[in-house]
Amino acid sequence: MSYIHPATLNDIQQLCDLLTILFAQEDDFKPDTAKQSVALRQIIEHPETGHILVLRDEQTIIGMVSLLFTISTASGGQAALLEDMIMHPEYRNEGLGSRLLQAAIEQARSAGCLRITLLTDRANDAAIRFYLRHGFAMSAMLPLRLSLDK
Repeated sequence: MSYIHPATLNDIQQLCDLLTILFAQEDDFKPDTAKQSVALRQIIEHPETGHILVLRDEQTIIGMVSLLFTISTASGGQAALLEDMIMHPEYRNEGLGSRLLQAAIEQARSAGCLRITLLTDRANDAAIRFYLRHGFAMSAMLPLRLSLDK
């Protein structure tokens, strides 16, 4: 039986394992457990910045999603960035990712968010179809990034 709950500090290693799978399939990011551990700890210890939800099967985390909070002048209030949505490959296509995404949407709604924005790789057709099926729409906006950590 699987269940969804907020991540705890004890979950960080398993979350890093999932992020390694996620970042290995993305062109823009590379797995770095040290960096990911620091960021996960910051989110978990400061829930005003966001939430991490995990989908657990017994003792194993099989999926995760992060919501990070910001203020949107366009929406006139709080908005969320949905990041790091990943299901372990062995548990895909069972409807579990949909459950996790719906929990994240409800979490954002409960936090008073007026919008959720996410980024996915342009070449990840399966992810794009998944998000479109769940009510997300393509944006006319084009994301640009400036790395400040170098």
